[in-house]
Amino acid sequence: MGIIFSLLAQLVGLYTFVLLARILISWIPNMDPYHPIVQLLYQVTEPVLDPARRLIPPLGMIDISPIVVFIALGILQDVLRQLARGF
Repeated sequence: MGIIFSLLAQLVGLYTFVLLARILISWIPNMDPYHPIVQLLYQVTEPVLDPARRLIPPLGMIDISPIVVFIALGILQDVLRQLARGF
């Protein structure tokens, strides 16, 4: 059972990097939004970011929902690692 929790923790870590890539791409001014990689990043991350955006309003022009998602993913990853060590 510990292997499953460890694998899930690694998947959460991978998802964190995908989310970071999406955020960095959004800062590139001339990035083609129809590029297949950009589309993939948006499709994979939007199901998590959209609910966070509905809960957390933007501060002026700054969207802080990715920061909250990063914190939540970090907590989830730590919990999964602890569960992996416990079994």
